[in-house]
Amino acid sequence: MSARRNEGDNSSGEAAEKSFFELERARLVTEISLSLDHVLMNLNLLNRSLEGVISVGKEFESVETLWSQFEGVIGSGAGGGVGSAEVAAGGNGSGKEPAGDESMSEVGEGRA
Repeated sequence: MSARRNEGDNSSGEAAEKSFFELERARLVTEISLSLDHVLMNLNLLNRSLEGVISVGKEFESVETLWSQFEGVIGSGAGGGVGSAEVAAGGNGSGKEPAGDESMSEVGEGRA
């Protein structure tokens, strides 16, 4: 923007007036600045919300651990009979591994 005029360089008396371009540019710069302030404010709000969600999720880690231990005890405590935990875990109810190269537990590991 080397073509800018300094207000002191204008000898026709229009030093106090700004051109339409300069007024419009100033208005747009102000509008963009306000919009960026709103974006920053909303990003901060989003960040606080995400932190809240993460903290709530961390509060359930102990509950998840307890249920996992309970499931492990119930699943291993079924013993010799056909337990519902074995069938629910993907077993075929016979107590034997399925025929073939892949067991049901290996197939189920691909899912999250």
